[in-house]
Amino acid sequence: MESGRPLPILLILVCLLVSPVAGGQGNMTVTSVSVEPEILMPGDTGFVTVAVQNTGSSTLPLGGARLYEDGVVPISEPYPSVGALGAGLNRTFTFAVRADAPNGTYYPRFSLDLRENGTLTHPVPVRVDGTPLEASIARRPETFSESRTATVAVWVANPRSNAASGVQVIPQGSGFTVTPESAFIGTLKPDASGTVAFNLTPAAETNVTFQVVWRNGINTHTADLVLPVAFGEDKKRADPVITNVEVVMEGDLCRATGDVMNAGLEPARSVVISPGAPATPTDPFRVYVVGTLDPDDISAFEVTFRAGAGVEEIPLVIEYRDDDGNPYSVERPISLENRTAEEAAGAGLPAPAVAAVALVVIAAGLAALWYVRRRR
Repeated sequence: MESGRPLPILLILVCLLVSPVAGGQGNMTVTSVSVEPEILMPGDTGFVTVAVQNTGSSTLPLGGARLYEDGVVPISEPYPSVGALGAGLNRTFTFAVRADAPNGTYYPRFSLDLRENGTLTHPVPVRVDGTPLEASIARRPETFSESRTATVAVWVANPRSNAASGVQVIPQGSGFTVTPESAFIGTLKPDASGTVAFNLTPAAETNVTFQVVWRNGINTHTADLVLPVAFGEDKKRADPVITNVEVVMEGDLCRATGDVMNAGLEPARSVVISPGAPATPTDPFRVYVVGTLDPDDISAFEVTFRAGAGVEEIPLVIEYRDDDGNPYSVERPISLENRTAEEAAGAGLPAPAVAAVALVVIAAGLAALWYVRRRR
């Protein structure tokens, strides 16, 4: 009996040498997990990626891999059969998911079948946050005017904890023209902001909707900012004022001279002055070209026209443009009641006036002669 003992021991050693060494669950490790985008918004589609590594010294047979839902719902097929993973090698599993829960942090569970070695499970933290980008009007005119171009600046900020990509602002609506038709900001990191400007020209009172468009991962989101456009008096616009007006009659021709001043806060471009109805503009100065009047500038003008005997007042029409080329027209009335004849300043006085002057001259002469003779 004692001589036969070495044989069973030898058989056992041989069996151990030829049999594969099965790795335990501790040899398969989750090395990393990631979620793209980092933070999902409710309804967003994203991707959960789990990387594992065989840290053992032998090949491990693997079964299927899947992700069990919690707050996010897997929308891609699980891995039904993974196969074997060699010693020291890595394997990555990616699952498409949809956020199907309100704001919060959830833990869908990754599961990998190790066949005879059990199951590897690992929770994957996924955040869901529906906070949108914020937008506000950073600059706008005090009031809008019909057909006048104004600058409107839109400020966009990212209050989220992850970056927003492809951020752009698109004006929408009717009753206005705008340039550019859209403005691109790009990627906004957390707590970052950007500002874009538009040249807005309203044709009527309206609402302009500035739509902010951005992406969270592969998901597109929008937020609307509404700007009411109502017309009002522009307190900075050029304001031509007529002063020192004098109207002189030259036969049946009226000659009006005076000064025009810009009492506004913006320049008046291409200023021209002409007589308005019921006056009839007449050469040589049917229209008087002033040119540019900066704020507080003043310029002389002269216009000629004809007006009926019963006309006591006519308007002077002042036309000008602003810096954007928008045309404006204002009327400033002038009185014709105190118009004087040119002859009144010269020799052409009426006969009664001439006689009166002659009498005064004669009387003065006689008085002087009497005084001289008396002194003698």
